Amino acid sequence: MNAKSKSMHNQIVDCTIRDGGLVNNWDFSVEFVQHLYQSLNEAGVEYMEIGYKNSPKLLKGAESAGPWRFLDDDFLRKVIPQKLNTKLSALVDIGRVDENDILPREESLLDLIRVACYVQDVDKALELVRLFNERGYETTLNIMALSNVMEHQLLEAFEKINESVVDVVYIVDSYGSLDPNDFALLTAKFKKHLPNKRLGVHTHNNMQLAFANSLIAAEQGVELLDASVYGMGRAAGNCPTELLVAHLKNPKYNVRPLLDMIEQFMISLREKEEWGYIIPYMITGMLDEHPRSAMALRGSADKDKSVDFYDKLTTPEMLHNS
Repeated sequence: MNAKSKSMHNQIVDCTIRDGGLVNNWDFSVEFVQHLYQSLNEAGVEYMEIGYKNSPKLLKGAESAGPWRFLDDDFLRKVIPQKLNTKLSALVDIGRVDENDILPREESLLDLIRVACYVQDVDKALELVRLFNERGYETTLNIMALSNVMEHQLLEAFEKINESVVDVVYIVDSYGSLDPNDFALLTAKFKKHLPNKRLGVHTHNNMQLAFANSLIAAEQGVELLDASVYGMGRAAGNCPTELLVAHLKNPKYNVRPLLDMIEQFMISLREKEEWGYIIPYMITGMLDEHPRSAMALRGSADKDKSVDFYDKLTTPEMLHNS
């Protein structure tokens, strides 16, 4: 099978609103989201993750966040009065979603609900997956922070996942610490232990490898590739949607509408909000750490003092405490 025919199996899930919302507290205008939906549809992108479907009553600080943090179904119908080819997705977190807020799929604009969890919560996640599956949705399970998961934990999780109804299982590089070799190994492991499940990847760009890692995964037969326009996502951001659309050999993909989205909306947004490859995020990526310390640094007066930051994170006493 040549690479060209193989890549036809890849599908892109654009996470600009959901993951990008972590950058600006989901403060996107309706116009921004509508234009993005039109652009993704014209570009041939298969899914748009239009936000979180968590419940405001289960989260602190909910009132300050934009509406894409909770996705009310009536609001969504006003935003997307006409559904196009691009399907809509939402992400939920364990313990932050009220299952009663999830309508049956035929009453909702959403097609796909993705459940994010850490490996120790796979049971709870699969219970939610079962519910959403019964309500007619496509489902994914996204196991976060894989770089920190012990082998035996992963193997136990695989056994449960194999027996579940979940459609797609995600390999998530939460800290942007994995390289293409790691992705090749992980993909092989997931394929071996989950022979009947489709796979997805979610990459972060801490070490400028989000695109390369996504391509390796795609070559290995991973189907769903997460990305975001102009790479907008928490901290170092994600694999840029426009790069995948430009590179994957699918005749229906067209990069021009995404360039228009970037020109009209993303360039000015990037002047106000910060995301992408920045040295403190590189440092947390190379050390396989959550980017929260780097995010705090970028919000402080010392935001460019990378040497001090590096020294703090690599001194022996820090390594003992972390």
